[in-house]
Amino acid sequence: MLIHMLAAGAAAAAPQNKFGFVEALEQGGFIAYATVTILGIMSFGSFYILFTKFFEQNKLMNQYKKNVSAFWRAPNVKEGAAKLDKNSAWRQLVDDGVAAADQQSKMTDQVEAHDWLHGSLARSESTINAKLAGGLPFLATVGATAPFVGLFGTVVGIYRALIAIGLAGSASIDKVAGPVGEALIMTAIGLLVAVPAVLAYNWLQARNKKISGMLAGFSTDVLANLSSGGAVKPAVAPAAPAKPAPAAAPAKK
Repeated sequence: MLIHMLAAGAAAAAPQNKFGFVEALEQGGFIAYATVTILGIMSFGSFYILFTKFFEQNKLMNQYKKNVSAFWRAPNVKEGAAKLDKNSAWRQLVDDGVAAADQQSKMTDQVEAHDWLHGSLARSESTINAKLAGGLPFLATVGATAPFVGLFGTVVGIYRALIAIGLAGSASIDKVAGPVGEALIMTAIGLLVAVPAVLAYNWLQARNKKISGMLAGFSTDVLANLSSGGAVKPAVAPAAPAKPAPAAAPAKK
């Protein structure tokens, strides 16, 4: 009985090694905390850009579906511009085209006048595409560098494990488990940050290309309409007739 009590007391007095994420960070010290903080900022920035650009792209696509047909059904470009949402990319293209057409009359050479109008619309289109591409370089940077940031934490963790082995004189598991565990955690976090950033970049880039094609087509139609004095218009479906209001129910006697 006494032997069992002494063994239990010795087991209770023995130090308990805890292995976990927080413990690994505590063992890693400043470098581990700095690495995780940098990767956290990268991850937060990636998801912020993903959601903001997604909503911006959806807004542009919905505006195109709802307003462009109504724009082309208007008698002229200036009246059609009023049917487009203010501060939208489509309204910007039309306004820049109308402003360029007004200045076009001051040019004596018809070829130069057409080039001026075409260049003004192309410049407006490039400005919109540049705004759509905002934030994507950050995603590309995160996707390319996050694994290496995690790898830096991994190298430091392995270096600390080797130091622990040298000081202990033996590669006992309790001496190397903490630093090696920290190293593996840093690698995993780096990959978890990089993979979503790369996927988000490719997906948003594909959607931007689709919107860029829509902008190019709309810009070409506006150019043709302004150059022809309103004679050239794309074919659009007529507006749906308004539904008649339901007849009021007869009053009860």
